[in-house]
Amino acid sequence: KSASRTGDVKKLPTLEPRRRELETCVYCPKLCRSACPVGNAEPRETLIPWGKMSTAYFAARGDVPLEESFAAPAWACTGCYACRDACDHRNDVAGTLLDARDAFVRAGLGPEAAHRVLKSYGSFGSERSTTKPHETALLVGCLYDRKVPDVARSAVSATRKLLGDLPVERACCGLPLRLAGDAKRFEEHAKQFAGRDLVAVDPGCAIALRAAGARVRLLVEIAAERVAELREGDGERAVRWHDPCQMGRGLGIYDAPRTVLTRVLGRAPNEFAMRRERAECSGAGGLLPLTMPETSDAIARKRIDAASGEEIVTACASSLLRFRKSGARASDLVTWIDAATD
Repeated sequence: KSASRTGDVKKLPTLEPRRRELETCVYCPKLCRSACPVGNAEPRETLIPWGKMSTAYFAARGDVPLEESFAAPAWACTGCYACRDACDHRNDVAGTLLDARDAFVRAGLGPEAAHRVLKSYGSFGSERSTTKPHETALLVGCLYDRKVPDVARSAVSATRKLLGDLPVERACCGLPLRLAGDAKRFEEHAKQFAGRDLVAVDPGCAIALRAAGARVRLLVEIAAERVAELREGDGERAVRWHDPCQMGRGLGIYDAPRTVLTRVLGRAPNEFAMRRERAECSGAGGLLPLTMPETSDAIARKRIDAASGEEIVTACASSLLRFRKSGARASDLVTWIDAATD
């Protein structure tokens, strides 16, 4: 019997199903280290994918004490999937670290910011669905609703002009619970959407609800299919397109936003040198702006510098907010869609 099978996941037993992912990383020569935006912004071995996975693995085995210093690295991840795509095994680091967050929270650990999210969720995100289960509904997303209501209004307007009078689902998808470290509450909240047909604006919401059993399409996919209905731009305005990690590496959607933006601009958008599958992260995901705000800002500023002063267009509420907070001129693709529909 190998040493790795001797009842080792004993301190955090809920990580047992992730044993393969953890062991694959622990015994790897760290070939994905340069892919991690957090590890690049904070060049410490603990914060590269290998370090974060190894720390979770050693904590689960009981090789290190269950203390805050060994829990914190699980939250040093934006969930951008760059390390997975750089890995020969396509190891699910982001998903494993989400499970590690849950295990650490169960043990009473985790960053104060994550616990604040879990404590406050009932005041902003626990509302139940108000749309009918058999209806196709528009899910705008609570970040858009709460932080950029003008973009949320554009999402509703654009959807209704393209698809008719869809009911608007205002209930949160529950993703903040998952990111903060409460998988059970997330599953309980999200199961109300199982089997539902939804049009989502935010790709993070789409991924979360697909995992919960909903049938979800992004509004940008629908706009791309009906691109001839969008008014063509005059080609004078230059902007730079940023691939959101959840839309690109998460959902594999790269062409649809470019198709739409090319139409409404009247020219192809300018591109970052690092784009599509190799696009760099905005630093906005995984609750990083709350758990490691300075690191999140450093990641965003690197991307902003690469834009050379041009306006950045994205299609992700957290990226939009991160770019704006870090000083960039940034807009959301949904506002462009709305302006180009009659």
